[in-house]
This record gives sequence, C-alpha cells and structure tokens, in this order.
Amino acid sequence: MDEDLSIINSNTRNEKIKNFIINNKKSLIILLILFLGIIISFFGYKEFKKSQTIQISDYYNSIIINYSEESKDETINKLVEIINKKNSTYSPLSLYFIIDNQLISNQGEVNDLFDVLIDDTLLEKEIKNLIIYKKGLYNADKAKENELLEILRPLINTKSVWSSHALYLIAEFFYSKDEKQKAKDFFNKI
Repeated sequence: MDEDLSIINSNTRNEKIKNFIINNKKSLIILLILFLGIIISFFGYKEFKKSQTIQISDYYNSIIINYSEESKDETINKLVEIINKKNSTYSPLSLYFIIDNQLISNQGEVNDLFDVLIDDTLLEKEIKNLIIYKKGLYNADKAKENELLEILRPLINTKSVWSSHALYLIAEFFYSKDEKQKAKDFFNKI
C-alpha cells in the first residue's frame, strides 16, 4: 500500500511539474532569454572595455614614440585628450609625461589636470593618494603655506602609505622657509 501511495505521489508530482511548465511556457522562455541576454551583455561589455583600453594604450604609445620638439603642441593636445578620457592607467601616465618633459609651463593648467585625475578618474585609493602627493610635490617650490597644506590635507591625517611622505614634504617646506618650529612639529608627526 505504501508503494502504491509513493507511486501515486510520484506521478502526481510529475504531472504538476508538467502542467506548470505547459501553463508557464511563455514566462519560462522569456526568463531564459532575459538571463542569456544579461550574460551576453556582461561579457560583451567586458570585451568592449578591454578593446577600449587597448585603443588608448596604442594611442598613448604612438604619441610617446612620435614625440619631438616640433610636434610639441600636438603632443600636448593628445595627452590632455587621454587625461580627459579618465583611464586609470594611461591618464596618469599622460600627465607624468607632460610634467617630466615640461610640456606645459603653466602651473595652473597642470594643477587642473591633476584635479581631473584626483576628482574624476576612477582609481584605487592608494593610487589616488600617490597622485595627491605628486601634486603636492609638484607645487612645493612655488606654493604658499596654506596652498600646500590644502593640497596635502587628504593625506595628512590618514593611514595612507603616503601620509608620512606628505608630512615629510611639509616639514621640508617649512625648513626651507626657515620656520624651524613648524618643521619640527611636522617631523615629529612622522
């Protein structure tokens, strides 16, 4: 008798599943198509981003290879274009190339490019902190005390790897201005 009941229960369960599939066939097909669409879109987007990064990489490399004193203005425009694309790898590299080769002499313009990287580019936290430190380092010779402190403020009271470097830079800044007590205070914070 128990065997008969288990057979009947099994047949009933199978019949319910069959009826559910038949009654909800359209919904199940739509759900399956939607699921496949999401998967294809996800991998398609990843390929698109990868392709975009390769294009920026090739563009950056061609700019650097073709750089000469005669093509300086064109190089500046192309590197600024890459910075404004806000790529996490090639935007910082473009700015560093501009600074290393002194392509832009206007400190305000260079600071604006730093701000694009710091404020608008999606970067890892410590990479962003490094760029903030480099902005402070770039401005240290010509900045006033409050300007330098404002630039380095995001690093001073954090547990960033670059915090001690920022404190050292500020201490050296005060030491160079012959403000030995302020310099000592920042050296002690390290």
